[in-house]
Amino acid sequence: LVNGARVDLARPTGDMIRAHPHLEEKAKLLRSQPTQIVEPKGLLYVQQREFAVTTPKDGSVSILGSDDATTCHIVVLRHTGSGATCLTHCDGSDTEAEVSLIMSSVKSLSSSTGCGRLEVHLVGGFNDDRQLSQKLTNQLLRAFDLQPEDVHLVTFCVTELNDREEQDIHFPIIYGIAVNVKTAEIFPATFPEKGPDEDLRSAHVLTGAPLTNIYDAKTEQLRIGPYFWGPFPHVDFWLEQDDAQILQNLSTSPLAEPPHFVSHIRSTLTFLKEHPFPSRSLFPDRKPRIYRKNEEGLWEQVCSDKI
Repeated sequence: LVNGARVDLARPTGDMIRAHPHLEEKAKLLRSQPTQIVEPKGLLYVQQREFAVTTPKDGSVSILGSDDATTCHIVVLRHTGSGATCLTHCDGSDTEAEVSLIMSSVKSLSSSTGCGRLEVHLVGGFNDDRQLSQKLTNQLLRAFDLQPEDVHLVTFCVTELNDREEQDIHFPIIYGIAVNVKTAEIFPATFPEKGPDEDLRSAHVLTGAPLTNIYDAKTEQLRIGPYFWGPFPHVDFWLEQDDAQILQNLSTSPLAEPPHFVSHIRSTLTFLKEHPFPSRSLFPDRKPRIYRKNEEGLWEQVCSDKI
């Protein structure tokens, strides 16, 4: 719903934007904000195909965030009564199932709250050549529309509303956002620290993982894995390629990627080469790697025998 009225998804998204000019105004406002650098203290960083949900009562995590989205979209779903907030980074792999997952994750932390409504904020994508962003925008709108509960679209800064052009090349304006779980404020953001286990989590995505919940709000623990994959096909071939080849073949939008895209992919491929069988080298006991925030607000691994 937008402004309490159901949106007709049979019509192009342009019609929806024209019918609800406040959505465009809000997108303009968000785009005009400076990108904030979010330090690791109190932050839970969410990678592609991951989601995390928590409430304002959380004593460890106050900010959820994700970035490096080109054709991907970052979705924030929040219940205004309980304050339960979920952030996820969607790439269009299985949008309908992903939306059902994040809906149930927010509802499970809002079950005792009588009042309030579900609000969704969509940010990301741009006018890319292959129209992958447009396709993902439509998939997300449709998936939320299929939910039995009413979902109110509050922020819509996607695709054409998040696009800038430079010398005939299109780029996203906002690549990343953060949400303050306590205040519900959403702002453009970038994150110097994307850990813990950045390579392991990226490897999980590169090997075709489904959307994964990485956080337990009740215990305030970040739980990574156990993840299992087989040897990555042609890993040596990819590691031998120059930057241009990697960019061209392993990105959905080679011209619009952030500058560290190739080094990130190389690092992930190297990790996959070093760990062809994570069941042996990373998760021999089939237990997740568990982290908690320490006194300084930074993630620290918890020994599995203490759990």
